[in-house]
Amino acid sequence: MSDWIIKFENLGKSYRVQHNLEGQRYVTLRDAIANRFKRLFRTTDTASPRSENFWALRDVSFEIQQGEVVGIIGRNGAGKSTLLKVLSRITEPTTGRIRLKGRVASLLEVGTGFHQELTGRENIYLNGIILGMKKKEIDRKFDAIVDFSGVEKFVDTPVKRFSSGMQVRLAFAVAAHLEPEILVIDEVLAVGDAAFQKKCLGKMQEVAAEGRTVLFVSHDLSAVEKLCPRSILMEAGHCEQDGPTSKTIARYQETVVQTAVADLSSRTDRKGAGFVRFTRIQTLDQHGNERAVFFSGKPLRVRLHYRASAADALVNSRISLTFNGWGKTYFLASTELHSDQPLTLAPEGFVDCVVEELPLSLGTYYLGPFIEVNGIVQDWLDAAVTLQVEDGNFYGTGKDYPLGWDGKTVLVKHRWEALNEVLSSRR
Repeated sequence: MSDWIIKFENLGKSYRVQHNLEGQRYVTLRDAIANRFKRLFRTTDTASPRSENFWALRDVSFEIQQGEVVGIIGRNGAGKSTLLKVLSRITEPTTGRIRLKGRVASLLEVGTGFHQELTGRENIYLNGIILGMKKKEIDRKFDAIVDFSGVEKFVDTPVKRFSSGMQVRLAFAVAAHLEPEILVIDEVLAVGDAAFQKKCLGKMQEVAAEGRTVLFVSHDLSAVEKLCPRSILMEAGHCEQDGPTSKTIARYQETVVQTAVADLSSRTDRKGAGFVRFTRIQTLDQHGNERAVFFSGKPLRVRLHYRASAADALVNSRISLTFNGWGKTYFLASTELHSDQPLTLAPEGFVDCVVEELPLSLGTYYLGPFIEVNGIVQDWLDAAVTLQVEDGNFYGTGKDYPLGWDGKTVLVKHRWEALNEVLSSRR
């Protein structure tokens, strides 16, 4: 008989998704009344559905044993966070169930489990009581929690006045020190600095060595590989692979490659309202020739083609582009970094992101485009296109980047050019 501590049994979670059929960016009270009146005279057969069920999780079944440290990986929208929210009883499953044999401490997002009006001290005791601990037990752990979090000067300040980093540090310290049988950590640790992230990984290793169970969700595959002997790959709401972390990561990499070479129109994992969509992405050299392979230190031009569903100019727009490796974002380019004025774009066209000297070493990278209009995310794709980089004479010494060196997150000079009927924000 298996010594499981968590058991997922045919778990499913669906949400009702509303559709904006008229293609409007917002709906007024007058529009709502008019639309309701129109539906009175519509037949059932000809009426288009205004909403549908979206399954964030479907038929998820697996067991986690006492003392296991399990990584959960996958692309944005794969169902990882939803899985942890159901496990943490933040939301109820639509189908199936989860069986538990222990207390769960969760760190899913900034502020989770904290009462914003209470002080840090009061929240520590509140969380301990929720976990079923007595005051004497919390007293014994209190100093270690505060010391680990580094917020001793502010422990009697209301949490609502904490920065996001301070809240994460305190929340992790509380979750790790109050001795739950199951510790659940989502991507929220990315809010902290590098030193604190390293400290957290060390603490999770200590927790695991004590025989407690850890579930760790992260895009940092190197951290998952270091911490978790076993990993689960989530894809489109189901468990794609469950096994040794090295094999699960290899499968994840295959999935990302397959996705990045797919036609954008066939992508079903894109996020956003959809009023504006990316239609094509090109990677061009300094001569305007489309290429798939580039050299370190040489120019790169990424051309992002887009189209809106209406003929109006796209006022107050922002476009960003992330350069990602395996589980890491190496740098972010954004139009917002280069202008104090909002960007206004034509309803259809393209925008170029120009990197004068590509600072990436030998490897395969993935570009993730993002567009926002009037504060509303319109389109966001994870791994939209593949970028293959070969070593070049980046430092002018004729030397390649040494093999085995750890890569670092980079800051890179770049510019944006508005072309092809795109209206520039420059005056």
